[in-house]
Amino acid sequence: MNFNNPSNMSLKRILLVEDDPNLGMLLEDYLSLKGKFEVKLCKDGDEGLKAFTAQDFDICIFDVMMPKKDGFTLAKDVRKINAEIPIIFATAKGMMEDKTEAFNLGGDDYITKPFRIEELLLRINSLLKRVAYQDQEPEKKPTQFTIGNYHFDFQTQLITIAQQQQKVSTKEAELLRLLCLKMNDVLTREEALLQIWHDDNYFNGRSMDVFLSKLRKYLKDDPKVEIINVHGKGYKLLVN
Repeated sequence: MNFNNPSNMSLKRILLVEDDPNLGMLLEDYLSLKGKFEVKLCKDGDEGLKAFTAQDFDICIFDVMMPKKDGFTLAKDVRKINAEIPIIFATAKGMMEDKTEAFNLGGDDYITKPFRIEELLLRINSLLKRVAYQDQEPEKKPTQFTIGNYHFDFQTQLITIAQQQQKVSTKEAELLRLLCLKMNDVLTREEALLQIWHDDNYFNGRSMDVFLSKLRKYLKDDPKVEIINVHGKGYKLLVN
């Protein structure tokens, strides 16, 4: 696929990194034939990283179990370059620990092999619609917050206390901003899931619990600050 052809500028560019040649070519052909995508297929993580640094993409699909550089390691490298690009992990590994790691690394979605290609297409379209909506939405809400002795900068994703800084992931930053906007009030579980994950299913709820635990650790040095569970409702960022 020619990524330098001006006539292809309206197409969404997908970086597909898959070491199974049959599956890789099947996905490449299927998505390309939809008429909305350009697909760059790479056979391992090293090749995928080289492609990512050389070209612009709109979304990434990474197999997890790959030679040279696995999908999780590739995602870490990609996140150092671009913190916002959507990443979908596709893998035969279905353990909760693997799924949790995928989201902790900044993944946006996770699909377990074997899967229907139509399901993957739905996930791709959903993520691209979310990105388009976020790009068009005017930024009216504040991005700078004081949380007790902490300062939180949503745009740079930094929590600062004294001279110490903690960089947080995109989803951690989104969750903390929602809590800040509702400071000392209840943020419902459903609201957080729908605004950040756009789906309030069980697995996304489990992922959010992981992010809440990490935020509590980041804010533990100020005893006046606490994130509490509100039974049957959601969460509250308390600042005394």
